[in-house]
Amino acid sequence: MLMTPDGNDIIVQTRGIDFMPLVRWIAHFFGYGDDPLAGPTVDDFILSLSNFWEVYSVIALLLSLLFFAGFVYAYIRYNQLLVEEDNLLLAEEQRWRELREGAGTQNTEWDAIKAHVATENPNDWKQAIIAADVMLGEILEVSGYIGETIGEQLKSANAQPFPSIRDAWDAHLVRNKIAHGGPEFVLTKRLAQDTIVQYERVFREFGAV
Repeated sequence: MLMTPDGNDIIVQTRGIDFMPLVRWIAHFFGYGDDPLAGPTVDDFILSLSNFWEVYSVIALLLSLLFFAGFVYAYIRYNQLLVEEDNLLLAEEQRWRELREGAGTQNTEWDAIKAHVATENPNDWKQAIIAADVMLGEILEVSGYIGETIGEQLKSANAQPFPSIRDAWDAHLVRNKIAHGGPEFVLTKRLAQDTIVQYERVFREFGAV
């Protein structure tokens, strides 16, 4: 028996967008009609569209999984390359320390640094900056600046007379970009030469060159 709602009943109304007129218009546009005897109908179009959507969903899911796997692989390889670059950098710094110990004087090492930055080889420019940064750390340590890293030593120097401290910071930041900037950081010859000039101003202040 059909019951008529009274004042005590809660009437729930559902509202939404009716897409069927649009679907029917698209179906008619592609030649689908409403008469089964005349050929493919709108229902056939909707069924075809549903089948297409199922296939598309499977393909989209597979592609998403493929792209995600590629992203994970690229992320892992990127971090591996960063580790390899850090190891190469540490090895290069150690090599320059050994060369300095064998040379016996800072001026000899400084001449080698200037010779490296004067070439046309970007790897030589990086080696020159790495070696100059090693010199900077040794000079700061001998001069009594406290810290386990050059950054900490420079921070402890802020309150002390150190006219070329800005040059030291800027040059050391370039070294850090070489070490940690990854492929995005491009070292130009102009930047390499300017950085070595900044190191030189610091070294001359301390009487190291």
